[in-house]
Amino acid sequence: MIEKVNPGHPDKLADRIAGAIVDLAYTMEPDPKIAVEVLIGHGNCHVIIESSVKMDLSPITNIIHCIGGNVKANIQQVPQDAHLSQNQKEGLRCGDNGIFKGVPLTQEQKQLSEIVHRIYVEYPADGKDILNGDRPVICQSNAPTEALHAEYPNAEVNPPGDWTGGTDADTGATNRKLGSDMADPISGGGLHVKDLSKADVSVNIYAYLKAQRTGQTVQLCCAIYDSEIDGVPYTEIVTESKDYFHPIGGFEKLAEWGLF
Repeated sequence: MIEKVNPGHPDKLADRIAGAIVDLAYTMEPDPKIAVEVLIGHGNCHVIIESSVKMDLSPITNIIHCIGGNVKANIQQVPQDAHLSQNQKEGLRCGDNGIFKGVPLTQEQKQLSEIVHRIYVEYPADGKDILNGDRPVICQSNAPTEALHAEYPNAEVNPPGDWTGGTDADTGATNRKLGSDMADPISGGGLHVKDLSKADVSVNIYAYLKAQRTGQTVQLCCAIYDSEIDGVPYTEIVTESKDYFHPIGGFEKLAEWGLF
């Protein structure tokens, strides 16, 4: 059983805006410290940025309008907490407490991901789909229900009928679709709203990659300031996560679809 939303879903728009702002911070510093939260809906977009990087409002506003459309941008920037900032003064250390889990993807999860990707290419608008064994449910906005049903005759398509969706019909907030991003291992925080020093980012990615590589479930825990997790130096875990980000295009690209 799995749910998957596409990059046009309001929650994913919030994730993507946050990810793009993190990407922006990395263009300004090689190792920024940043956490971003976004709430978008009904003509407004509220963004709070806690960071070691002071960014101009203009590129942040451009990101919001490019991804979220014609909304009013309300942006607040504050420095990272002084105590937290000391955590990395003597070298890269684990940036948070947390428990983390990596689980090999199932065939069902891969199948739904392929379906949602394929639909979004044709209909790049708000959508959410479910696959539960032999019961697929496809809810795609701004798409003719009859055409989708003809293509997927075994699916329940738009049960209430055609719909519009988007941020004028719904609100979106960062990290509300972790299940859609991570499948079974819903643990830790968001993958795309913080810098790589944060365990929510790097340890989640490390656990996911190890699970796919080994075919086994991976369970980890860490404390803030740990220098080693799973017998691996934290610097190596961050490097592996950084290497994962480069081919896909950064935090905003990861925010579009999550890990699968």
